[in-house]
Amino acid sequence: MKLYTVAILGATGAVGQQMLEILEERNFPVGKLVPLASARSAGKKLVFKGEEVTIQEVCAEAFEGVDIVLGAAENDIAEKWAPAIVAAGAVFVDNSSAFRLNPDVPLVVPEINPEDVKLNKGIISNPNCSTIITCTAVNALNAISPIKSMVASTYQAVSGAGVAGMAELENQIAALLKGEPAEVKTFAYQIAYNLIPQIGGEQVDGYTSEEMKLHYEGRKIMHLPELNVSCTCVRVPVMRSHSISVQLHFDKPVSVEEAREVLAKAPGVKLVDDLNAKQYPMPLDTSGQDIVYVGRIRPDLTDPNGLCLWCCGDQVRKGAATNCIQIAELLTK
Repeated sequence: MKLYTVAILGATGAVGQQMLEILEERNFPVGKLVPLASARSAGKKLVFKGEEVTIQEVCAEAFEGVDIVLGAAENDIAEKWAPAIVAAGAVFVDNSSAFRLNPDVPLVVPEINPEDVKLNKGIISNPNCSTIITCTAVNALNAISPIKSMVASTYQAVSGAGVAGMAELENQIAALLKGEPAEVKTFAYQIAYNLIPQIGGEQVDGYTSEEMKLHYEGRKIMHLPELNVSCTCVRVPVMRSHSISVQLHFDKPVSVEEAREVLAKAPGVKLVDDLNAKQYPMPLDTSGQDIVYVGRIRPDLTDPNGLCLWCCGDQVRKGAATNCIQIAELLTK
């Protein structure tokens, strides 16, 4: 088996740490691991496959001899180092949003469009976490009838804001239980016992940047250039795993029975759909694993060609780290 030199750009963050775990868990053929971070983390140690590995400060020379770079850093970092990564001959699988809508950069969910990996020119983008979960949940239904439009509402866990988001929810709950005020740092408002109906800044006609991602990225991933999506993104006081309510509008009617049959066989999907038995996707059940759960499938009472469903998935794993590593696995094949 060929072994690969793999670098993680942003190895100390929540997604970078998850990447380390998943590389080991999936037995990715790593011959050498190169963890990269800022100067303040350089020299520190982390453990990979039972051995200590030293974190290096990111620089252009660090990419020499690297085969695959897994990006777990913010847009500005990804944009800064992408030219050096490509120049070094590595393939950059990037989790930031920096290159997602670049027509020369494939945007890939391996269960949906694995063939697009072959189109890369040194960079492959990992989609937005809610986009990955939603598209994985609905894409197989295109085999019955093309999806014309979607109305989606996302219920996004605090872990979508990283370690700081999770700590803020825990700290606020602890403070409120003691009768103390909730300190607000990461989110615009108190998130404990609250919902915040804004993620990202305004981008188009009152829609936020986060809400427009499903519209633009969904088109590119599912090869549906005419797809229209109206989305509302809400931050909820859930620790991990995003949930999405979706109304799908098809070219022709799709029955609940047809949808269930197709989704039961869809890659990366688990059908959990029995209302009478109180079985449906929930964040607690989907956290810590890589399958997207789909349920609550029912007719859309506003559209004879429509269906409604509910899906959940772990956005740190499938919505970020695991999807990146699945893309890297495609490269090794």
